[in-house]
Amino acid sequence: MSESVEKIDKVEKNDAEWREHLTPEQYYVTRQKGTEPAFSGALYKNHADGTYRCIGCDTELFRSDTKFESGSGWPSFWLPATPTAVEALEDVSHGMRRIEVTCARCGAHLGHVFPDGPKPTGLRYCINSAALKFEKQ
Repeated sequence: MSESVEKIDKVEKNDAEWREHLTPEQYYVTRQKGTEPAFSGALYKNHADGTYRCIGCDTELFRSDTKFESGSGWPSFWLPATPTAVEALEDVSHGMRRIEVTCARCGAHLGHVFPDGPKPTGLRYCINSAALKFEKQ
């Protein structure tokens, strides 16, 4: 029996197109793998019901019912919106070994995932507010 695989239409833009579409902070975070300062992001303390989408391509990435207060200073989620919404990649920058999280559709750097989250997944997707836009329900 074969498993059905969701086809993702990739979004590809050149550097100039990304710079035109994003603010300087959004570009730094999503295209240059930057990180906004802890406790500074617009969505860190957001408690409204809704959907968190990719700032680069509008893909649904996370839902408010999986967001939790991790104390890390960034919006944290224990599960992506769908199994194919994000991709996990090994990141060995800055002398550390981490798992980077990117948007599966446009490749935007979102943040990192750590194995210290709540049940049922035990994961903490630590995501930059600058990589997200929030769609209130």
